[in-house]
Amino acid sequence: MKWLLGLVLISALCIASVGLFVPTVGAVPQNLTEHSWIYNQGYMDDSRIYQTQYGYAGQKLVTGTRGTGTVSRSIDASVYGGYEDGYNEISMNEWGVWQNKPSTFTQSLTQSDLKNALCSKNYQVGSVYSESYSNIRDLVKDTSIAQTDENSVYDIKTEIQGTAKIGARVQKSSSSVAAYSMSGTYMGYTNIHLTLETGNASILTLPCP
Repeated sequence: MKWLLGLVLISALCIASVGLFVPTVGAVPQNLTEHSWIYNQGYMDDSRIYQTQYGYAGQKLVTGTRGTGTVSRSIDASVYGGYEDGYNEISMNEWGVWQNKPSTFTQSLTQSDLKNALCSKNYQVGSVYSESYSNIRDLVKDTSIAQTDENSVYDIKTEIQGTAKIGARVQKSSSSVAAYSMSGTYMGYTNIHLTLETGNASILTLPCP
């Protein structure tokens, strides 16, 4: 609990400090939709920051999990910000089960040198997604990416025994706030389903998870 409160405080300070350097240009419209589910039996350290405007304005939301145990969690979120009519919105639902079962996770005595990595960027939309896998004992992944000048869709399905690192960011331009940023490290057994969509497309184009 102290760690999560610290995460929220640090994130608030970072956001506030960014607000001191707000560009003079107008707000930039951004939208994001996320559907994710993860099951981790081992160790995980992940966090997400959602926001619509710089500094002490608009809406902010921070969530994160760190520690050893068994976690089953789903997140459904959407962000709208920077539109000319001044409308800003964050909607989010997080459902999960967290169990403190550290005895179920043991590091392998021998390390695997098998690795896999991917990074995808869309400069027109302002989105980036990256994934890397190391110390792989077993890896089954199905990563689908669609990027145009109008939108980006990242659809990830991964099951791994080893170490997974996932990261994503949505920021339309240097004059806009990052509407979404996430990073996560997962060790042990992990099953991840993650779908992100951002750009000018409707959120209704996303398939059901």
